Amino acid sequence: HKDFKVQTAKHPNAGSVALRPHSEHSKDRMSKRLSTESNGTSDGGAGSSTPVELTALEESFRRFAIHGDTRATGKDMHGKNWSKLCKDCGVIDGKNITLTDVDIVFSKVKKKTCRTITYDEFKVALGELARKKYKDKTGEEAEAEVFKLIEGKAPVIAGVTRAVASPTVSRLTDPTKFTGSHKERFDETGRGKGKAGRVDIVDTSGYVSGYKHRGTYEKKVNKPTEGRPM
Repeated sequence: HKDFKVQTAKHPNAGSVALRPHSEHSKDRMSKRLSTESNGTSDGGAGSSTPVELTALEESFRRFAIHGDTRATGKDMHGKNWSKLCKDCGVIDGKNITLTDVDIVFSKVKKKTCRTITYDEFKVALGELARKKYKDKTGEEAEAEVFKLIEGKAPVIAGVTRAVASPTVSRLTDPTKFTGSHKERFDETGRGKGKAGRVDIVDTSGYVSGYKHRGTYEKKVNKPTEGRPM
């Protein structure tokens, strides 16, 4: 019993001593994390540790990285999307930088076993192209110029803004010329009726569906009684 009392007496003291520095340590660690989050907060999302000056560039990298690939995470980029980025952002000019140059640089910076490049490799590749594109500028100045071309950009989706002016398409999309069940889905102005035009709504009036003289019988029967003198 004495041994047990001694152990229980020692245990809380030891625990309280050990807990105090641990809680202080966790506070320090939390404050450090908050400071890094506040310093690195960017448009990319709260808590991001990305430096502020690279935010727009990384945002563009992620947009192009996920373009056309629903499974992409945005952390790495395929060669096809790399080429699209260089084309859409004007890095390829057909003179100093061609599509072949872009492909060569991609193969150069990526790891041999990978088919994609990371954001860091992406910046290295841009540096290579920048020095070739802006030969009269220093390496840093050239990189800054290329970064400006890409920052804030998004993939150009072909054909989305093109207006359709085909008479055939106009005729086929004119709801006033529709027949059968398709006719029931639009009103006189061409607006869709929504669910009412798609779902068969049960008519409980007792009339045959589509009967044009619905309600006329009641009028005929009621008219004489209304006009008859009491």
